[in-house]
Amino acid sequence: MSGSDKRQRRLRICFVGWGAIASRVGELIRERKPEGVEIVAVAVRDAGRERGNLPQGARLISDPQDLAGLDMDMVIEAAGRPAVALWGEAALRHGASLVVSSTSAFCDDALYERLLGVACETGSRILVPSGALGDLGALVAASILPIDEVTHTIVKPPLAWLGTKAAETVDLDTLAERTVFFTGTARQAADAFPQNANVAVISALSGIGLDRTRIVLVADPAAVRNVHEVSASGAFGRLDLRLENEPLKDNPKSSEMTTLSLVRLIENQLAPLVR
Repeated sequence: MSGSDKRQRRLRICFVGWGAIASRVGELIRERKPEGVEIVAVAVRDAGRERGNLPQGARLISDPQDLAGLDMDMVIEAAGRPAVALWGEAALRHGASLVVSSTSAFCDDALYERLLGVACETGSRILVPSGALGDLGALVAASILPIDEVTHTIVKPPLAWLGTKAAETVDLDTLAERTVFFTGTARQAADAFPQNANVAVISALSGIGLDRTRIVLVADPAAVRNVHEVSASGAFGRLDLRLENEPLKDNPKSSEMTTLSLVRLIENQLAPLVR
């Protein structure tokens, strides 16, 4: 590839889903105008329904086979766990990369292996964004040597846990003090709380896996942000990471950092300096 060809590169993107996360990413991309980035398609269940905030010129599609012929560089899933199984294989066959936001789908070992197999077969890639954790590069690097333990604690206001299994063990409406309502593996957490604990899979894949990573879920009426605390120890030494994320305005179960990590991932595909 010549220098002029490199300067003319473009990143053609399709979003699967256009809810709070995807539309916020689209808004930020529109504001920041990264050179060469183009949202050319949005996959939704009902392509006939009007949506007022779609990227200009984006084509609405509703069938995974609609990806054929669109020359996608990146398909970004942001529609929930079932969408990974529905769209994942087609995205890898008709696009250069698949970004999986609903990482709880990887708790299904058969699906995980199938998608990895397709990626190996086609030469495409599966990208896992850092999500609400911002960046776990240090943990990924640490995993080159043996890691003894990883604990990821997720603390959110009671409102953020409404509509989840937390309500079966805690009265979220009257909760007066910080309460731990779940302790288990990353696989168990992501299976039981797919909307709130997707990020547990991210920390698990970055370190010692779904069945060795310990997850603690907490409802705290004093919390005003979504808090993530990751601690790890091993041959590399010790790591302690804490983030206090603003909740996403249109979906308090998610963090603004989740959308910011996707914007960073997109911009880094073409950036002359990758950070």
